[in-house]
Amino acid sequence: MKFTVLTLFPEIPRAYFENSIMAKAVEKGIIAYDLVNIRDFALDKHKKCDDAPYGGGAGQLMMTEPLSRALDSVNARRKRVIYVTPGGVPFTQKKAKELSCEDELIFICGRYEGIDQRIIDYYVDDEVSIGDYVMSSGELAATVMVDTIYRLVDGVISSESLVEESHSDGLLEYPQYTRPNVYKDMAVPEILLSGDHEKIRKWRLKKRLEKTLRYRPDMIWRARQNGLLSDEAEKMIEEITEQVHALKRAKRRKKAKKPEEKPADSGDL
Repeated sequence: MKFTVLTLFPEIPRAYFENSIMAKAVEKGIIAYDLVNIRDFALDKHKKCDDAPYGGGAGQLMMTEPLSRALDSVNARRKRVIYVTPGGVPFTQKKAKELSCEDELIFICGRYEGIDQRIIDYYVDDEVSIGDYVMSSGELAATVMVDTIYRLVDGVISSESLVEESHSDGLLEYPQYTRPNVYKDMAVPEILLSGDHEKIRKWRLKKRLEKTLRYRPDMIWRARQNGLLSDEAEKMIEEITEQVHALKRAKRRKKAKKPEEKPADSGDL
């Protein structure tokens, strides 16, 4: 798979492509990349790539000509082009999986107030947002997407490492532990040291459900809608919910039984 990144600052994504697991994937030939400097396609000696927007308003906008020429240089009209923008559709694991099946992806890294709408209309296939916030660097946003996508390409990471990750099947991931067995008086759960794989499987499923119910209950609802929850998982959810309710009831009883504090003796006046 190939990632082509159009940017005004190629040194930002370059550091990512040249390190860690990505660098190994590139070395193996699983992943290829091309960093295209938009300034190389500017029309003046100063390499100007931004101008004031029509209609007024704050900030600058990336100019059409340099960006258009850069896109034409990589045959963008024949490939899938992604513009990372706060105004795009939310980026999800499902979207990452879909994009990982492409032979090549072209990313446009925005700057300033963004890019001319005509570039979007003519070249862009997907407008994608990595979150409900605004960044000054399209390079960082594009790199987040690249990192999420490339690890799903066959051969980059072992398939079993992806099976129970957060968001892989509608749930968050269970807690993980490694050596030492005891750290700051906190011990690794005994069941993980038992060697009983079935008990470990059930424990991990329950922990995934507990964490998802606590932090992302909306994911439980979607998992149900998509038929991703087994009968075993549904039964565990009932048990977890009852345990939570029982704990709340116990706290209320304890609070009700707590004697009222008497005012301090002020002594005789």
